[in-house]
Amino acid sequence: MSVYRLKWVVHVERVSREKSNGQSVPIGIAPSKCQITKLKLDKDREKILERIGEGRKMSKQMHDKMDTS
Repeated sequence: MSVYRLKWVVHVERVSREKSNGQSVPIGIAPSKCQITKLKLDKDREKILERIGEGRKMSKQMHDKMDTS
């Protein structure tokens, strides 16, 4: 549902508890306890991930060239 980066917690849908006044409040879960099962990507996000992947390939190639020299 959302990520609260300041507190390092993830709020998941349907994981909440009820306060004494009846209001529903989401429970924060530690990211280390979460596992991504389905990744929802749009076209913009796919392009960003491709660009990052290409940059990592170039960085690795440059690192390998420096090691062999």
